Amino acid sequence: MNFEGTIKHPKSRRILVIDDDQDSMEILLEPLRWEGYDARGVTTEADAHKLIESWVPHVVILDWMAPSMAGLRVLKTVRERLAHVSCVFVSENSSTEAIIEALDAGADDYIVKPFVPLELLARIRTQLRIRDLNEQLLYANERLKELVDTDDLTGLYNMRSLYQRLDFEMERARRFNRDVCVVMMDMDYFKTVNDGHDHLFGSYVLSEVGKIIRACTRNIDIPARYGGDEFLVVLTETNHEGAMHFCQRLRENIEKTTFKTEEDSIKLTASLGFAITIPGESLSARELVRRADHALYDAKRGGRNQVCFHKPEISKVVELKTGSQKRKKAAGE
Repeated sequence: MNFEGTIKHPKSRRILVIDDDQDSMEILLEPLRWEGYDARGVTTEADAHKLIESWVPHVVILDWMAPSMAGLRVLKTVRERLAHVSCVFVSENSSTEAIIEALDAGADDYIVKPFVPLELLARIRTQLRIRDLNEQLLYANERLKELVDTDDLTGLYNMRSLYQRLDFEMERARRFNRDVCVVMMDMDYFKTVNDGHDHLFGSYVLSEVGKIIRACTRNIDIPARYGGDEFLVVLTETNHEGAMHFCQRLRENIEKTTFKTEEDSIKLTASLGFAITIPGESLSARELVRRADHALYDAKRGGRNQVCFHKPEISKVVELKTGSQKRKKAAGE
């Protein structure tokens, strides 16, 4: 979503007026409707809460002095439900103490009755501008976070964000006794791409490989660029058969792709290695990556363009299973 240069139509702006006096409420609604806002009014606190939940207003105007509704209490409730809504008090109480108390309690503005309609509209426009700036700031922060977490060239996660996510997935796997798989992939003879072509073409190839990886992964998987022409994918809740199927499909998709620009083209292959957590084993994220890397080395040493997997030590697996059985027996399961 791009906020730059966006002008929002008044009809898209939702303004809620809360006032227990019907006549006072209509006086507030009239200029808002002149301006073209989607303005609605309620006279009870219960109706206000219902509309806030279902309609989600951008601006809330409420009467500080309404006898059936304590203004500060309503303001607090609105703030709890809608953190970024603009709240404007309108009141006959013009005392400095009331204005200070309202603003300190979280109100964004305070208008004294009787008010000039054009001034009311100008103040509402100000609140909407502030809201738009806050939205742009939130959007910019999200984009900045994406840039920090992702690799510029491929759009995949970078290593900094990958290990954070892998640590979380491994902790979750231990808690719920699930599998986590790490796949390491390296492009075969990628040095020939840079040696026989310019570096722009090499960057193009890596970018296209990133697209192939994204097309092969699920939303719950974590694809990342490990560095250079190496890639890493975390597969969650995937057994050995599923991991092998994923790796073979990814390898085949790369093998059948012709990486082509107007000036250059090339066919490439990739080698893959993967490792899966062993239930009951205490293992760090970096150790699991190291195991996958060893499996990748086996694929390279075995002739490239193939998939290898890390084979756990049989004695270790037996020891873990035996220990698990002993614990269950001791617990009377």
